[in-house]
Amino acid sequence: MISVGIVGGTGYTGVELLRLLLRHPNAEVKVLTSRTENGRRVDDMFPSLRGHTDLCYSDLNIDALKQCDVVFFATPHGVAMKHAEELVAANTKVIDLAADFRLQDLAQFEKWYGMQHACPELLKDSVYGLSELNRDKIKQANVIGNPGCYPTTVQLGLAPVLKSSDALVKPESIIIDAKSGVSGAGRKASLGMIYSENSDNFKAYGVAGHRHHPEIVEALENISGQKGVFEHILFVPHLVPMIRGMLSTIYIDLTEAGQQADLQALYEQFYANEQFVDVMPAGSSPETRSVRGANELRIALYKPQPTKLVILVAQDNLVKGAAGQAVQNMNLMFGCAEHAGLQNIALLP
Repeated sequence: MISVGIVGGTGYTGVELLRLLLRHPNAEVKVLTSRTENGRRVDDMFPSLRGHTDLCYSDLNIDALKQCDVVFFATPHGVAMKHAEELVAANTKVIDLAADFRLQDLAQFEKWYGMQHACPELLKDSVYGLSELNRDKIKQANVIGNPGCYPTTVQLGLAPVLKSSDALVKPESIIIDAKSGVSGAGRKASLGMIYSENSDNFKAYGVAGHRHHPEIVEALENISGQKGVFEHILFVPHLVPMIRGMLSTIYIDLTEAGQQADLQALYEQFYANEQFVDVMPAGSSPETRSVRGANELRIALYKPQPTKLVILVAQDNLVKGAAGQAVQNMNLMFGCAEHAGLQNIALLP
């Protein structure tokens, strides 16, 4: 049985991790921390967990965390890197759901997150945790940087055409028009997140620059093996008045080879053995409600013009975009079935 610690158990991703792990056949949550709720029963704060756990929140105690096989950090940026070295030295694996281990470029990290990295040497040995694309490295990793929710949709949406031996798309033409439910901003008191500000409303944010842009650029460079061609892609996120869900629409110009290729077949073959990526039939349109609560990502392709490709990608931002993917990574790291604890069917309606 894998013993698990979760640092930051009161946020949306933290409680989503707990929900998934409580049903995991090979894992047991031993430590659940909160700075503000020390001693409080988890099911007192989250009644949905009544009858499923008797855990109480505790203060962060590094010695208690060292007794765990793996520690998830569902915390703000900058927390995991303060403790990761000590945990790894104690043979405890680390999965960070924030940005501490996502970017290998330290200058970009410091620019976008406004802090120096506390353990740059450990960062070099960390693995970017997009399970479908880095599976072999994840299996050997001690530290995982769980991808951002938007970058997950972009990478899985683009990987088949970027990994093709033929130049199918023009990288400089990529436009990512992405939308997320409000839970993507975290569980916090903020004027911009309250009901009267979000209900019956739709808005773009981070248009001048968003922290996920450098992550997307670095990841697409790694996927394609091409450097310096993705800096000018456009990425614009939007906030929609729903709790969960994410839909990214990706627009690309096709090369002559791309215009001739059977892209539907390319995607179906690329993801044929991936149980959490669903390439939908031609003419389909994935909906966010079709993945609500599930660790699934759905993709559909359109060619509205011979030279254009439109890729639609839907996921639950808290599951495949965060906690579910983190559990998927844990399964790989510990040799469990990759789907363990992740077989929830989406909730509809």
